[in-house]
Amino acid sequence: MLLALHSKVVYFVIPVLLGLLFPVCWGRVHVERLGSRATLPSPISVLPSQEWEGNDGPWSTFTLQIGTPPQNVKVLVSTASTQTWAVATEGCGAGDVTDCSKLRGGQYNYTASSSWVPNLANVSNQIYELGLESGLGLKGNGRYGFDDITLGFQGSGGPTLKNQTVAGIAAKEFFMGVFGLTARPSNFTNYDNPIPSYMENLRNQSMIPSISWAYTAGNQYRLNDVLGSLTLGGYDSSKFTPNNLTFDFPTNDDPDLTIKLEAITTSSSISLLESSINTVLDSTVSHIWLPTSACSLFENAFGLTWNETAQLYFVSETQHTLLQAQNPSVTFTLRRPDTVSAATERVNITLPYGAFDLKASWPLVENTTRYFPLKRANDSSQYILGRAFFQEAYVVADYERKNFSISQCKWDSSPQNIVTIFPPSNSTDNPKSGTSNLPTGAIAGIAAGGGALLIVLLVVLYFCWWRPR
Repeated sequence: MLLALHSKVVYFVIPVLLGLLFPVCWGRVHVERLGSRATLPSPISVLPSQEWEGNDGPWSTFTLQIGTPPQNVKVLVSTASTQTWAVATEGCGAGDVTDCSKLRGGQYNYTASSSWVPNLANVSNQIYELGLESGLGLKGNGRYGFDDITLGFQGSGGPTLKNQTVAGIAAKEFFMGVFGLTARPSNFTNYDNPIPSYMENLRNQSMIPSISWAYTAGNQYRLNDVLGSLTLGGYDSSKFTPNNLTFDFPTNDDPDLTIKLEAITTSSSISLLESSINTVLDSTVSHIWLPTSACSLFENAFGLTWNETAQLYFVSETQHTLLQAQNPSVTFTLRRPDTVSAATERVNITLPYGAFDLKASWPLVENTTRYFPLKRANDSSQYILGRAFFQEAYVVADYERKNFSISQCKWDSSPQNIVTIFPPSNSTDNPKSGTSNLPTGAIAGIAAGGGALLIVLLVVLYFCWWRPR
């Protein structure tokens, strides 16, 4: 009788433990269970605003509440910025269109916030150069200070951080405000007084499990609109098809998300890149910046016309109709920079024509006009895969392990599945470990939990099976 009871216990316990030990065969719910047992906070899934905005998209935006009382502004995600910017009241003037404020995502009035504190690193005023994308010729100043910032709209349950760096911007070169994801400090005087970024402060205040994020821009051409997706401290496994390649952050002064663009080919096997180049993933800007020779190949393949005044590739309605009917796609082949990689160490991200079918509006052009998000780079420092690329790419960046991954988005009805990226201190994994279908932090949590469960399984088997016999 006792032996029979033990057998039943074993038959019940083993499947449960195996389900937790072997996630490939038994699903991914184990990651959430392991995370819930730890003292670490859960990842934050930032809800999109449900709006499509911007003068060169439109794009899926995210809502921030800034100041006291909270002022709602809608911003775009910047994978290159360390700061939060919001359009200031000076951003719309008497000569602008009547709905300027709405078009720019709403305005932030620092004088109406009781929690605003000016940045007095420059004692004469609070105006500083923005600096971001200056290499692309984008210039502007911001009124810098510190204020409370909440992620998401009222009632969405997003985190609030007090006394965060915020800039009020007016320059229309940056038409919308931005929420910066880069986990590096800002320096306004010298490098002796760094000011932590929003991401660093989330981690320091134990609001996210690790300094990591995952982002895709969303698009309007699939599934009757797919909103952008932003996760802090983890990623949404339902959003992408995993691959076996992880990129390390550069050890030099290159931007964090630097990759080697090995090839660009169309669905009809036309090559659009003469030789491989190093490029940067940067969602701050909409366009894809490539060598002039590559742009010429795009012109021939897609029938594009360069408008010197607007500095854009316009697409006529006739050409648009033709391209819609042909529905060509473009595949970007990526690998690690400065390495001789095996043929399997490549990632292909394919963009359909819809990803390039965007619209420019005021103040870029007087009337809304179709354009192709391609820009001519003056030199190699300007090679960028911008927000248009992020419509089909899902990027996961781990600042504690200094690596990132790029995956093709997938388009199905899979429910959201938020997975924690654990910090290195909670694991024994190598921060520079090779390739995997999951970010190393998530795997570390699985491995640590799996080891403990294996011990439990052996103890149960001993007392319930081998010892009685």
